[in-house]
Amino acid sequence: MARKCFFSFQYKPDNWRVSQVRNIGAIEGNQPAKDNDWETVVGGGDKQIEKWISDQMKGRTCTVILAGSNTANRKWINHEIIESWNKGMGVLVVHIHNLKNSSGQQSSKGANPLYYITHGPTGKRLSTIAQSYDPPYSTSTNVYDYIANNIDDWIEKAIKIRKEND
Repeated sequence: MARKCFFSFQYKPDNWRVSQVRNIGAIEGNQPAKDNDWETVVGGGDKQIEKWISDQMKGRTCTVILAGSNTANRKWINHEIIESWNKGMGVLVVHIHNLKNSSGQQSSKGANPLYYITHGPTGKRLSTIAQSYDPPYSTSTNVYDYIANNIDDWIEKAIKIRKEND
């Protein structure tokens, strides 16, 4: 059964890489806002962005942060992680820097976005509780295959970890 997931990522540099992961059949994802739609959401200010994110998370069981070079510690990425955790959703990171973009280029690995978030009750960094995955390959097709072969297990594990950390 495909899980319904919310995807968190930095749009401009990573949307091509993200689209590859989103096309894996093991997961059902929310559709990202098109550029024009996103401009409308952003034009409504922070409250409108928060509402849009919350609406997109409805009915989802897990948030998959697709981390590129500069995803970590961005305002809305942090908000999405915190919102997901607070809603009881599983949370995990998949590093996508070695997937090629539309120009056939890879990028450098970025920091783990979970490192910048603390778990309220314990004060521990969320990176010590939730999992981050960095495919152990440098060839884009191997990275894709590794993600495709493992993401459903990673999602199930993330949901289990979240349930164990209420």
